[in-house]
Amino acid sequence: MSKANRRRQRPGNRPATNRPPDPPAPKPPATPPSDPAGTDASAVGAAAAGQASAAPRAPGTPGTPASGTRPGGSNVRPGTPRPTGAGGRPPASRHGRRERQRAMYQPTFFERYRTAIVVVAAVVGVALLSAFVFFSAAQPTYACSTIWTPKATPTPAPSATPNLGYVQPDMGRDHVAVGQKVTFTYCAPASGSHYNASGNGPIPARAYGPSDNVNPQGWIHNLEHGGLVLLYQGTSEGATPAGQEQLRAFYDSFPPGPACGTIKGAVGPVIARFDQMSTPFQAILWGRVLPLDTLDQVQILAFWNQWGERTNPEPQCQAPVATPAAPTDSAVPVAPSASAAPSASAAPAPS
Repeated sequence: MSKANRRRQRPGNRPATNRPPDPPAPKPPATPPSDPAGTDASAVGAAAAGQASAAPRAPGTPGTPASGTRPGGSNVRPGTPRPTGAGGRPPASRHGRRERQRAMYQPTFFERYRTAIVVVAAVVGVALLSAFVFFSAAQPTYACSTIWTPKATPTPAPSATPNLGYVQPDMGRDHVAVGQKVTFTYCAPASGSHYNASGNGPIPARAYGPSDNVNPQGWIHNLEHGGLVLLYQGTSEGATPAGQEQLRAFYDSFPPGPACGTIKGAVGPVIARFDQMSTPFQAILWGRVLPLDTLDQVQILAFWNQWGERTNPEPQCQAPVATPAAPTDSAVPVAPSASAAPSASAAPAPS
């Protein structure tokens, strides 16, 4: 045993380290008996190597474990508790533990398609508004409580002058705002509430086509001023191309008023489509109706000459207005006689 080993075994001479004691140095082989001097080169080299390995190394020297380290390179001192995570579980960095993946943010359906939803909502809103406006405009601004059908009257005596047309009960003549809906007790109306606005009532006198939107609130004001209104149903011959030509020709040849001499186009005639009536055609003056099954122009002109500008409450002239005394309605309209003389009553001022 070398001196270095003996010093290492003495108490108080061991280096103050925490590493375990070095293993004992190998004993040199015994000197062969054949070597009397005992100076074998291999034995000398082994002894020198053992002394070198047994010599203490200074801390920090390459190949020397640092103070406080464990064999194998670990820097955890013996007895030190291992770190733990929440709930006493090892931390996520523990060898062999899989890292928990963070959940990716998933946008909602509205967030993903926000622009498309806004565009579609805007288009739908515009479409609904347009449909509401169109539907409101397409709705009629009038209604009819009764499709008026006059009762048959006795046949006049052979010597009597028949009165053409039928008297319709009066429905007043109030003014209403343009666009306001009016419900007429009888249709087609020969009186009633109407518009009082330029272009809306009275309306321009002319022949209107089947697709023209003509309201009775407009042409009733024409009746109030003494004009004649000729109506045709949309299913009658008057709505056909040939019927439209006849109606335009009738308008072009219409004569002046029989009482005031009002020229054509001032307040009449108004030729328009109207479906809510009992016959295919009706010629109307204020308070009086001439029903017709065909476009009988002779009867219409006779009706105009007998009653035109005589029944309306707002005549367009200061001349006397003829009103036949005690008219008798006839179920068979015929041409009037020339004996109908105007009365001497003064005409009220027009409105």
